[in-house]
Amino acid sequence: MLLLGIDLGTSSIKVSIIDAQTNQRIVSTQYPENEADILSEKAGWAEQDPQTWWAYTKLAIKKANDSRLYDPKDVQAIGIAYQMHGLVIVDAAHRPLRNAIIWCDSRAVTIGDQAMQALEGQRFLDAHLNSPGNFTASKLAWVKENEPEVYEKIYKFMLPGDYLSMCLTGEINSNISSISEGVLWNFKSNELSTTLLDHYGIDRSLVPDLRPVFSNYGRLRADVADELGLARDAQVSFKAGDQPNNALSLNVFEPGEVAATAGTSGVIYAVTDKLLYDKESRVNTFAHVNHSTESPNLGVLLCINGTGIQNSWIKKMTGAAYDYNKINQLAADIPIGSAGLQILPFGNGAERMLKNKILQAHIENIDFVRHEAPHLWRAAQEGIAFAFRYGLDILRENGLTPQVIKAGHTNLFLSPVFQQSFAGVTNVPVELYDNDGSVGAALGAGLGARLYANREEAFSGLQKLSAVDPQHVGHYEELYQQWKELLERKLLNVL
Repeated sequence: MLLLGIDLGTSSIKVSIIDAQTNQRIVSTQYPENEADILSEKAGWAEQDPQTWWAYTKLAIKKANDSRLYDPKDVQAIGIAYQMHGLVIVDAAHRPLRNAIIWCDSRAVTIGDQAMQALEGQRFLDAHLNSPGNFTASKLAWVKENEPEVYEKIYKFMLPGDYLSMCLTGEINSNISSISEGVLWNFKSNELSTTLLDHYGIDRSLVPDLRPVFSNYGRLRADVADELGLARDAQVSFKAGDQPNNALSLNVFEPGEVAATAGTSGVIYAVTDKLLYDKESRVNTFAHVNHSTESPNLGVLLCINGTGIQNSWIKKMTGAAYDYNKINQLAADIPIGSAGLQILPFGNGAERMLKNKILQAHIENIDFVRHEAPHLWRAAQEGIAFAFRYGLDILRENGLTPQVIKAGHTNLFLSPVFQQSFAGVTNVPVELYDNDGSVGAALGAGLGARLYANREEAFSGLQKLSAVDPQHVGHYEELYQQWKELLERKLLNVL
């Protein structure tokens, strides 16, 4: 029995094949090898072509098949993780009507703010746990307001993972965890909320059918199965946003457990059993993958838009001749504090933890005599770690105080500089595991298809690689306060 996990990221599609009997990864691949483009026609906009996602997904699966390490016909279940909060709209023939408006797009911020002002008298936050912000429902409202000719053709709207599932199965559906990302779930009444849909004038018929997170979302279309060499009775049995899925991949399910990731964006994701919300919506609360009426489990999500994307940009501008391993090695030779160089990593759209302000990135205190490229590389990673600390303090304000944070040994967490900066400035130990989003999606598929007797069996192969204990905490605290002072000065200049 084999499991196929698909991780629809911003920069690439990753897939993994897992043996459900041993829980061992057989092969992982990604497509493209270089980072996929983000289309930005105007400042604050961010789009991708969903048909490109589908093309890349097929190429990544075929690439895995080409390894000849397994028989594709043995794949029984497929799981999908995806970049959260995006909007895909299709017509009745299941054709995309426009590019997907992705997670870091800021065009709907004003629409969401206006909705919040209008609806707060109805105690909107109490029931939905989030401001409408620039989440999926508000993105759809933007289309309705600005592209009415497109809006009139919509058959269904979806999250990105729902679109990939549709391509695989021909069926359009979603789940509570995913639909809560669009701020369309009422946690008080435990049902799809029409409050925001009615406010925006969006018909309920555009919402996809809702199923449990772990369930049969449909079997493969015959033509897709044949093209990819998969069995026609293989089913999609799990879908979740990348952050709930990252938590799942680290076996983070219970209240008090915390996961982190630092890919294109950076996230701390804390599980709670309380209907918790931040009054200013600087952090957001969604249904976790194991949420139910009887056993509420919610993920409180701190998101920083500019983490890996900043690290990638700095590399492209100043270190194109090196791979990330070499950059991390040279950055580690620079003393903590980067000789006074400070970087604010906020150049990727409106930042929720900064109250949806668009601050942009800033590099401060450059000294033409003292600073060289490795100072920039270290300062970039320290600035990202400091941004995590800023957000973690918001979580602490809301009563969440993690004692340990779990993360996959991937992306920025591959860097010793980032590991040490993160643990030192947050003063929280970090556990690193050999796992990633596509592996988590595969394990989720096994749970959804009932190929595992229980969760313990599914995660029996999870291996902790190392632990990073906080060091130089006092020094990092001093540097963080200087960084925070710079951030607050910049925020005063943003309307």
